[in-house]
Amino acid sequence: MECSIRYRPAFATIFVTLQPREKITAEAGAMISMDAGITMKTEFSGGFFSALIRKFLGGESLFVNVFQNNTGIPQTVILSQPMIGDIEHKKLSSKPFYMQPGAYIAHTPGAKMGVRWAGFSSWFAGEGLFKLQFTGSGQVLFGCYGGLTSREVSGDFIVDNTHLVAYEGDLKMNIALSGNLLASMTSGEGFVNRITGRGTIYLQSRSIPGLVGFLRPKVR
Repeated sequence: MECSIRYRPAFATIFVTLQPREKITAEAGAMISMDAGITMKTEFSGGFFSALIRKFLGGESLFVNVFQNNTGIPQTVILSQPMIGDIEHKKLSSKPFYMQPGAYIAHTPGAKMGVRWAGFSSWFAGEGLFKLQFTGSGQVLFGCYGGLTSREVSGDFIVDNTHLVAYEGDLKMNIALSGNLLASMTSGEGFVNRITGRGTIYLQSRSIPGLVGFLRPKVR
């Protein structure tokens, strides 16, 4: 399987070349186009119960689509995301890998998709009760709104809650007010994520809630 990301960073798009019998799983609605020799099958994302949790408690799609090359020659499927922004891929290791709601685009065989309890503080901050978890040995592709930056964390690090896209499983997340109650409400920062440990995080340069807040008073 060959996978390339083009048109970065604003309009990133994934071009996947599948060899005979190879397949890739993608979020519902991610496909832009595909060669006629590729077949598409729809499944529950991560199993029936995990799919229900993702849909009703995590704000994700209930289904995923599996694209498979059933011909004897290479075939291409093109995938993208609804947001304007960059896309990145991550090769899984022994550590679990977590994504915030809306970031997931696709994963290859070997990557196991599931959900994990995120806590009531995550829900209160607008991130949902559950987060998407990947384990195994494959690759995952995820996207963001705006530019995408990776950063190695060693110790403590603070991120605005709406800018965190994905992170490795050894890191601990603690959602809290950005300051005291008055400062948090008047500064516009609200909740932040205090990250502790050692590992990689991925940040987006823009946030959907920020865009909504900017547009709301201008829409009549």
